[in-house]
Amino acid sequence: MDETPVNEAPIEATPERPVGGADPNSTGGDFEAFRPPSDGKAPTVMQILPNLRSGGVERGAVDVARALISAGWNAIVVSGGGPMVHELDRAGATHITLPIGAKNPLKWRANFDQLVDLTYKHNVDILHARSRVPAWIGWRAARKRHLPFVTTFHGRYSDSNPLKKVYNSVMIRGDRVIAISHYIAEEITRRYDVDADRLRVIPRGVDLDLHDPDRVSAERMIKLANQWRLPDGVPVVMLPGRVTRWKGQELLIDALARLKDQPFHCLIVGSHEGKESYKAKLEARIARHGLTPYVHIVGNCTDMPAAYKLADVVVSASLDPEPFGRVIIEAQAMGRPVVASNHGGAAESMLEGQTGWLVEPKNAAALADGIREALAMTQDDRSRLSDVAIAHARTHFSREDMCARTLAVYCEVLGLTPEGS
Repeated sequence: MDETPVNEAPIEATPERPVGGADPNSTGGDFEAFRPPSDGKAPTVMQILPNLRSGGVERGAVDVARALISAGWNAIVVSGGGPMVHELDRAGATHITLPIGAKNPLKWRANFDQLVDLTYKHNVDILHARSRVPAWIGWRAARKRHLPFVTTFHGRYSDSNPLKKVYNSVMIRGDRVIAISHYIAEEITRRYDVDADRLRVIPRGVDLDLHDPDRVSAERMIKLANQWRLPDGVPVVMLPGRVTRWKGQELLIDALARLKDQPFHCLIVGSHEGKESYKAKLEARIARHGLTPYVHIVGNCTDMPAAYKLADVVVSASLDPEPFGRVIIEAQAMGRPVVASNHGGAAESMLEGQTGWLVEPKNAAALADGIREALAMTQDDRSRLSDVAIAHARTHFSREDMCARTLAVYCEVLGLTPEGS
C-alpha cells in the first residue's frame, strides 16, 4: 500500500520513477506541485462510479475530486447521485447524474452514448473507473475517444466461475490499475495477467484532522458515554463495522465469553439496517454466553472519533480478508491499540506488537488472548503505543498522501511532470 509497507510486499508494484517523472510513492499533500502552468490547459478528470451514498469507494472519489480542484484541475464525477454530492458541490467539482452503475444491459448502450457525449462536452482528458459496470462502459468510451483509462481495484471480487472472472477483468484494463493495498495487488497479479508496470499501490487515506485525539472534546465523549450508558471505570472493547456476518461479531462474542474473569464492556458499533435477523441472532448468542449486561449492539454512530477515544481496545475480527481495513487505520490515528485478524489489508496496516496484535483469523481463543493482552497494558505502555500508532497512521495513511499519489498517476498517463519532480 505504500513505499514503506508494514510487512514486506512480495511484489514490487511501483517503479522507482514512473513515466512523466511523477512518483506515486512520494509522500505529502502539496497539491500545488500538480498545478498546471498558467498558460496551459487545466486537465479534466472524470471519475465514474455507481453512486455517492456512502463507503470507501465514494469517499475516495470525493477526496480525489477535492484535491484536483485544489491543484487547479477540473474534476467531474459521474454517478447515480446520493448524499455525498453536496460535498462535491462545496469543493467546486462537477457532478453529473447518470445511472452508470445500472446492471440492466438494456441501459448500457444509452449510458455509453451519454458518457461519450459528456467526454466531448467537458473536454475530458482522463476517465477513472472505480467499479465494474461503470468500468465496462468507461473502457469502451475511453477507447472510442482515445483517452487514458485508469481503474481502482477497491475490493477482492469473487470469480467463482469463468464468466464472473471475465466480468471482473475490466478492472485490469486500465492504462494504470490502482490497488488499495498490497494484498489487493497480490490478488490482482495472482488472478489476472496484468503488467507490473501498470500496477500502482495507493493505500486509502483517512482524514487525520477528523481522527485526531487532541481535537475530540470531553463533551463529545461524555455525550456518547451517556448515550451508551457506559459504566465508569470499566475498560471498553469496541468492534466498529457494519453488522454483517463476515465482520466477525459472532467470533468476538465467543472470544469475550473467555474473558469473564476480568471486567469489560463491549460495544458493537455499526449499522444493522436490513440485518435485523442477524442482529437478533447476535443478541441470542450474547444471552447464551451470559454476556447481556456487558455486550451492547449500539447501531450507527455519527461521531466515530469520539467513539474511538472512548475505547480501550479496538477489534477487527473479519472472517474474510479486508481489502484495506479503514477501521484499523482510524483507530491507530486515534492512538488506540488494535487487535485484528492476521490476513488481508489488516496485516499490512499496523505494526505487530507496537500498535496492536495480529491474531489467527476465525480463532476465538486467539482473539481472546489478544484482547486480554491489550487490556492488561499499563498506562505507560498504553501511552507509548498511542504515540507510535498516531505517528504510523500519519506517516503512511493520510488522505492528502493518497490524493497526491493519485494525481501523480494522472500525470503519468498524461505525460506531465509535477513541479519539483
